[in-house]
Amino acid sequence: MNEVVVTGLGVLSCLGIGSERFWSGMIRARSTPQPLDDPHANVRMALLYPVPDWEETPATATRFALRAAEEAVRDARLDAPDPRRIAVVVGTGMGESAAHEARRVSGELASEWMPTFSVGAAVGELVGARGPNTTVSNACAASGYAISVAADLIRSGEADVVIAGGAEAYSRVGLGCFDRLGAIDPQRCRPFDRNRAGTVFGEGAAMLVLEPANRARARGARMYAELAGEGWSCDAFHNTAPEPTGAEIRRSMRQAMTDAGVSPGDIGLVVPHGTGTELNDAVEAEALHDVMGTPPPLYSLKSLIGHTGGAAGAMGVLAAALITHNGWVPPNVPLADPDSELGLSLPETPARLSRPTVVVNAYAFGGNNVSLVLRKVV
Repeated sequence: MNEVVVTGLGVLSCLGIGSERFWSGMIRARSTPQPLDDPHANVRMALLYPVPDWEETPATATRFALRAAEEAVRDARLDAPDPRRIAVVVGTGMGESAAHEARRVSGELASEWMPTFSVGAAVGELVGARGPNTTVSNACAASGYAISVAADLIRSGEADVVIAGGAEAYSRVGLGCFDRLGAIDPQRCRPFDRNRAGTVFGEGAAMLVLEPANRARARGARMYAELAGEGWSCDAFHNTAPEPTGAEIRRSMRQAMTDAGVSPGDIGLVVPHGTGTELNDAVEAEALHDVMGTPPPLYSLKSLIGHTGGAAGAMGVLAAALITHNGWVPPNVPLADPDSELGLSLPETPARLSRPTVVVNAYAFGGNNVSLVLRKVV
């Protein structure tokens, strides 16, 4: 079976636009959510980690995805592959809801219906992909699943190149739902802090170019990391709450590690789902201890960029690819009061990646769980 490798990266987040700014922001480990600039949002907690300097209005998932896809394709320096062998898989939770909300407020009737799957369709049109085109929309795990589906398309021989990732823009409906659930932190996104009180949303998109390793080597491409294994599961427990024992979370991690042929001792880092909600963080921490014994260090990405919803899994994979490629783990955003009862290590100083394999977790409403394993290309 031919290995699947990452050869191109494109990203927008509160750290700015481009993978270089994303990595620099990871190294600085500083960010602050902004007061929400939306007079029509009837919510109690109004904070957001927005994409800065974005001038297109409204800011939509499709526009974010297109910009990130352009960068990823340019970064990969693709060699004009057969369009019939190019596929697209994009994950998004809210799709184009932001565009519909903007039209509703302005009184403008939508001239065209823009459903969730239009995000992937727009990326396919951009890159001229005539292979499979899919948009995955299972909430906050969407883009983790999307990248896993992309890997399957390559391994099964259905595609030679897949543009995969996720995108999410601010949505009044999405924020309102979490506000009604009482799941928004009034200060910032602070996973694994003793006083964590919910999550804070972030905007953005992360897109990756995936190829078979033999194709990438033949054209002399830069390979950031190998996508070595993936695991899926579903709690089948509750619409929004995680199953308290974390049994299916553990299964998805174990499946991904088995798929990659690695053991807990091979893992140098975990990029957790870690939303900052009290129960989710506790369940994931317990699962990490059960699966890995003494868990390796964690890199808490949402502490830096917020919870990017359906794009969160792809953001985690992109961060893991950069860490694997550079061989360094950036510092975590410092916690005011780390929750020592969770027994997790979140280093606040940069360090060498001790073992070149990283696990990325993404979980979602509906009990959807996905774990992915990335490792250094050898």
